[in-house]
Amino acid sequence: MTSSMAAKQLGFEPFAGASPVELRPHPSEDDVRAVIWAAYRQVFGNDHIMESERLTSAESLLRQGDMSVRDFVRALAQSELYKQKFFYSTPQVRFIELNFKHLLGRAPANEAEITEHVNRFIDRGYIAEIDSYIDSMEYQDSFGDATVPYYRGFATQRGQTSVGFTRMFQLYQGYANSDRAQGNNKGAALTAELGRNTATAIRTPNLGRSLAGTIKGDREQLYRVRLVQTNRINSPQIRRSSGELLVSYEQLSATLQRLNQRGSRVVSIDRA
Repeated sequence: MTSSMAAKQLGFEPFAGASPVELRPHPSEDDVRAVIWAAYRQVFGNDHIMESERLTSAESLLRQGDMSVRDFVRALAQSELYKQKFFYSTPQVRFIELNFKHLLGRAPANEAEITEHVNRFIDRGYIAEIDSYIDSMEYQDSFGDATVPYYRGFATQRGQTSVGFTRMFQLYQGYANSDRAQGNNKGAALTAELGRNTATAIRTPNLGRSLAGTIKGDREQLYRVRLVQTNRINSPQIRRSSGELLVSYEQLSATLQRLNQRGSRVVSIDRA
């Protein structure tokens, strides 16, 4: 099977046949519009952006040459609009999965990458979490300052294992679909797979059938979640108690969400 036929069958032909969108020196207005459109589509996971939601100030800076494409992508990902679509109502691990997809164009490679980003968010907050992708050497090597990020997970990548290809398909549901329309923003797509070091069979968006087997790996890793609980119930004083939970990687996202709802503050997450 040729690569173009495979891309068509697997449902990512529009990406396989498209060239990266780059803002070259002395661009025309059409060139700038193409970059802006591609950046919105990539960063917001193909979700529809209304005219009133656009970041017009950042677009103006890009047009005037006062902002690079990299920093325009940063502005989109740090915007209140991105938070509304992918952060506020989305479990933390799912949010990080989508950051990998939107900003680096691939799926997370392993559970260690997820844990690293969870801990960064806990320690340093939202801005640092977004910056960690855009300021990374991987981003620089792949996109630089002038190219809009694109889905690299469908192709061979330096330093990435072949299992990343199958994991990309767990985050991708077809060219015409959006990340908010997939119906799984209530849970991470790769939690069990990364925790067990397995690769789920590819199911094509077009044909709906399995095209790959499952790769078995090590036992599921356990994580120790240390937390501080604040208790105001039936007491005029604020009481704080510390504790820890031992949870599997598969349970990590749901546990963090539950602790957040209870008002607990997660101090650290480490391998057990």
